[in-house]
Amino acid sequence: MSGRSGLLLVLWASLLLRSAVAEEVVLRGATVHTAAGSVLAPGDVRIKDGAILELGARIEAGGARVVDLSGLHLYPGLIAADCSLGLSEIGSVRASQDTAEVGDYSPDVDSWVAVNPDSELIPVARANGITHALVAPEGGTVAGRSALIALRGWTWEEMVVRAPAALHINWPSMALDVTPREEGKGKGKKESKSLEEQAELRRAKLLELDTFFQEARAYWDARLASRNGAREPMRHPAWEAMRGAVLGETPVIVHAHGVREITAAVEWAGRRGLSLVIAGGRDAWRVAGLLAEKQVPVLLETVMEVPARDYDPHDANFRAPEVLRQAGVLFALSPSPGTWSVWDLRNLPLRAAFARAHGLPEEDALASITRNPAIILGVGDRLGTIEAGKEASLFAADGDILDVRTRVVRVWIAGAETSLETRHTRLYEKYRGRPTK
Repeated sequence: MSGRSGLLLVLWASLLLRSAVAEEVVLRGATVHTAAGSVLAPGDVRIKDGAILELGARIEAGGARVVDLSGLHLYPGLIAADCSLGLSEIGSVRASQDTAEVGDYSPDVDSWVAVNPDSELIPVARANGITHALVAPEGGTVAGRSALIALRGWTWEEMVVRAPAALHINWPSMALDVTPREEGKGKGKKESKSLEEQAELRRAKLLELDTFFQEARAYWDARLASRNGAREPMRHPAWEAMRGAVLGETPVIVHAHGVREITAAVEWAGRRGLSLVIAGGRDAWRVAGLLAEKQVPVLLETVMEVPARDYDPHDANFRAPEVLRQAGVLFALSPSPGTWSVWDLRNLPLRAAFARAHGLPEEDALASITRNPAIILGVGDRLGTIEAGKEASLFAADGDILDVRTRVVRVWIAGAETSLETRHTRLYEKYRGRPTK
């Protein structure tokens, strides 16, 4: 394809997309799960210019095009909080991995500029009702900044909804190895540090992190003071990227699992005046009271993992969402970290289903993958529920989305209906028609 014809094709597709968004449509006759505390059965939803105009038991179409969704269930688009979608494709192919930079402190790493809009995993997630994802960096102590993207667009610029969405920190481990030390060196000899040495190393790592934020805050205090005539400090890319975090304007997402790590992160963030969110949160249910008291949200990743301790109940992680809910903690269910998470992303509704099966009320289970992540990520006024004035990002399914047998049959993102074709469906059609002889 020549460059000229390729450009014309892109412009043509862009015009089609704009006209699809601008079209006024009435989605009629579905069971509408608003995720805002009500269900319309059946209900209608009117959308135009990418937004929801109104919803009700019966809406007059007027000049709008009517889409019959009788017998289907309509949901707000699911939001996958904290994943590597678009940054990771094939775990065994290094060239397809762009999740981390070299170095322990990289706050100026912006994950969204590395998103691959042509990733084969984006359509797979979309075909399972996921319309938005928080794409986050992974490496080092201060990993960088994440962005919330829509799973539709030709380029990463078109996909970005909110950037930066948060600064990500991997909290240093506070575990202690209590295995008895073995003297001497050589083959078969285990070299380990004493408890005092381990404690000192832990203190050094935490001090290094705290000093990093202290310097960033001092930089921004000087920058703000320069508006009143004080001397402006020399621009520093790392400190520039931390403005929202140190001033409490954007969340600081701390990845922590153990009780010690979570407790220390909460104390540190409170002292620094940061807007803290805990990601991972394996032991969050053990300190639910503290998290509720300090109003710290949680992106819970461990619902589908085995318990961390051999004396924990077998269903401890399944019941963790309900423990958090009863304590009053705002939480969202999130994929597991690492390369595998991007493949497991499509099972996000299954995580909510397991939580519902272990005590979490149905409305809260749905909210944990729609309304709650939108609130935590600062887009609750735009996404997460089906309400007038919000973005028309929603999907229709042939049953309860928390039932593994349910199929998503139609998806709209910002008012534009989006294809459900995936690599899976293409291969299915290809091999279904293969010669038998």
